[in-house]
Parts: sequence; C-alpha cells; structure tokens
Amino acid sequence: MAARSSIPPETTFIAHRLAAQDIAKTKAQTVQPDLVFDDEMTLRLGGKEVQLRYHGPNDGRGSISMYFQDHATMFVVDWIVIGRMPWQKLWSYDIQGMINSTREVLEYDFDTFVGGHAEVGDHADVERYLAYLESLYSQVTDGILAGKSLEQIQQEVDLSEYSDLAQYEEWVGLNIEGVHERLMEESGMGWRSDLKEEHTH
Repeated sequence: MAARSSIPPETTFIAHRLAAQDIAKTKAQTVQPDLVFDDEMTLRLGGKEVQLRYHGPNDGRGSISMYFQDHATMFVVDWIVIGRMPWQKLWSYDIQGMINSTREVLEYDFDTFVGGHAEVGDHADVERYLAYLESLYSQVTDGILAGKSLEQIQQEVDLSEYSDLAQYEEWVGLNIEGVHERLMEESGMGWRSDLKEEHTH
C-alpha cells in the first residue's frame, strides 16, 4: 500500500479495534488507522450514511460489514463470497463465526451485495452462501460425532447442489478438511474420549 505521505491529508482511515491492534502488533505494511471502533460506527459522507458493523469472529480479526442504506448495498470482504467456493481449507476462518456473521448481515435490507472477491450478487445469493456453510458445517460435525475419519467424511458429505460454484471440484474436499480441522482442534472435538473413529475391515 502507498505510504501515508502519498495520500491526500484529508483522508481518514478507520478500522475495527482488533484490526488496528493486528496492524500495529504485526508491523503490517499498511497505514495505521486514525479512528477505531468496537461494535458500530455510522459515517455521513456527502449527505449519505454508511454503517460500519463488527459481527464477531469470521475471517481473521476485526473484519466488518459496510452498509450503504441509501443504495441498499452491502459490502463485505472475504467471509462472504458469491458464485465461488470459500477459500480452500478456510485458513484464518472461524466457521461458526462466519455462519453467525452472515446471519446478521442477512438482517439488513439490501438489494446488492458486493464482496472483495468473486461476484456481485443480491440478498438471495447471500442466503445461498449461508446455506452452503450451514450444510458443510453440519455434515462434517455429524460425521465426527459418528466416529468417521476425515477420509470417510470427505467421501460421504454431499454438497452436490452447490456444484455450480466456481472451484467446486478443486476445493470441496479442502473445505471439508478445513472445517474438520477447526472442529477437532479449536472446538476440542479431537480431545473427547467419546469420539472414536470407527474402523471398518
């Protein structure tokens, strides 16, 4: 990103507090924000309102939504993608957090959804994305609870109704693996003595 010296001095950079913290701690090569917020912030630009909101964990720390009410437009980067599969093994994603955050985004009245990647869509497209995440998450969870191995789960999970999404064939197995890893490691399912893989002969 360009150095602050090359940016018009009247420019104000805004970030969620967690994002600002990460920028500072990791010495990221980007501009430090001038303003930070915790939950919500409303901006007034040219007589129009832009609503910034933090929805909890989803992708990384401090990701937010931007709602342009006058234009019925929602903007989210990374944790909602339209027309394409979520990124490979869902690195840096909190899968349950993504579901929770997407449900909250759907409470807004918008006609146009713009993401940082993939396609522009509408409210129904975001609903379908949420349905994919929920089906992915629940099927992998059910497989673990049934004592199945990752390989069995990858073979048995059926997400074929979403096979039209870009990168489906390349990434569906990786999506399953990523959710499996997060459930086993971050949710503690891998430590539970009541969950043992079934062994078939």
